[in-house]
Amino acid sequence: MTLEVQSSPKTNAEPCAMIIFGASGDLTRRKLMPALYSLALQRRLPDGFCVIGSARSRMTDEMFRERMRAAASEFSPGGLRDERVWEDFARRLYYVSGAYEDPEAYQQLSEFMAKFEREHGTRGNRIFYLSTPPDLYGPIIRQMAAAGLAGRANRSEGWTRIVIEKPFGSDLETAKKLNREVHEVFDENQVYRIDHYLGKETVQNILVFRFGNAIFEPIWNRRYVDHVQVVAAETVGVENRGGYYEKAGVLRDMFQNHLFQLLCLTAMEAPVAFAADAVHQEKLKVLQAVCPISPEGVNDFAVRGQYGEGMIGGRQVKAYRQEPDARPDSRTETYAALKLFIDSWRWQGVPFYLRSGKRLAKKVTEVAIQFKQPPLLLFKACPVDKLGPNVLVLRIHPEEGISLRFEVKVPGDEVCVSSMSLDFSYQEAFGSDPADAYETLLIDCMRGDATLFTRHDWIELSWRILDPVLKYWAEKEPQGFPNYPAGSWGPPEADAMIGRDGLQWRRP
Repeated sequence: MTLEVQSSPKTNAEPCAMIIFGASGDLTRRKLMPALYSLALQRRLPDGFCVIGSARSRMTDEMFRERMRAAASEFSPGGLRDERVWEDFARRLYYVSGAYEDPEAYQQLSEFMAKFEREHGTRGNRIFYLSTPPDLYGPIIRQMAAAGLAGRANRSEGWTRIVIEKPFGSDLETAKKLNREVHEVFDENQVYRIDHYLGKETVQNILVFRFGNAIFEPIWNRRYVDHVQVVAAETVGVENRGGYYEKAGVLRDMFQNHLFQLLCLTAMEAPVAFAADAVHQEKLKVLQAVCPISPEGVNDFAVRGQYGEGMIGGRQVKAYRQEPDARPDSRTETYAALKLFIDSWRWQGVPFYLRSGKRLAKKVTEVAIQFKQPPLLLFKACPVDKLGPNVLVLRIHPEEGISLRFEVKVPGDEVCVSSMSLDFSYQEAFGSDPADAYETLLIDCMRGDATLFTRHDWIELSWRILDPVLKYWAEKEPQGFPNYPAGSWGPPEADAMIGRDGLQWRRP
């Protein structure tokens, strides 16, 4: 396969300092530091870039650098591939300890940064990264403002941006409250709400695939599409996240952000430009058009489940209720499926089926667009009741690519048909796996490009869709939990929901 690579110019990132609150935590070790080191290897970090870690743990700069070295060795693809690059990068790592609720800690950080920015020439440009538990977002932002560390976009010297990890609220009310707290200190164009799914190459490719190819967009509508399935399945359980999962559940953990983002990219209209405001506006319109689920309709449009004991990869695994920090009578859902309709000219009457769960049969994230059947079956000699449907599959993870299933004639005298696929693989086509999502998102934040981040009004609309389901499930006792064995594709109630429409879930 010959590929003609075209690229668009990107604004160079300016010198800046990244201050990571929660720098001793798991996210910094597993994702942020490996991504930054990878950017350093690719020489994509701006001159003068440096990191200031901040957390409660007491550490010297050297101790912090050693911890981050271990993190990069363990979690970067290929480990520490270039010692000289690491040594140069490590000299730009610093650490300041302090309690998140202590005003004195922020004063010390402010003084350190003033000296630090003069020495490194960051021009006063700052990125604050909240890599902490969500209940600390509000207190940290208020303390930052009180210490003069952050403010509106009209600072006299340099720019300030803040990156906020999910979950952004736990329902509509808490999301609105957090948005108010953020907007008391920051303008919206300074706020980068991060969803790592949007940094995945294959997620970004949905827009390129749709709007960069003339043959697909004319059939991307209710006249030709029968239904759409979006799945994010995991084989792992909750592992050491039982305490978090008891408060969240899969609907909050996966649907409000990841799956709704995939829904919007699949269903949105073409933006006037590939720019932050234009893309955000079209995604917002999708959620505005999603038909609300009433409390009376929850059982028809939503299914929940919780995994029990079962077999994964040939080994016996325990039930969710036996996981660390999970309650023995837990009502938390580890699986959910939703049936949604989008009330628009393009998608009127087309069902969108979304599902996600832990301890399922396979680890896979994909969007599958199933097209309508031909109106007349001409090939009656073929011993099948009907032709297989054309299915376009956008594979997000782990085998990134695109496939299209279609019907062909089987060799022989009889006119019989069989299903075949055209298949595109990122790894085979480009010779390497796509870049890590955090690499893309971190460099975009440095450049001031918010296209792949989430806006406040989209967050609130997504919670508005889920709130009726969450409230109904909180009030009603789930029936038969656990209701699916680990290693299966979920509870039979989910099969029954899509089966009522004469359909079935894909088994990737």
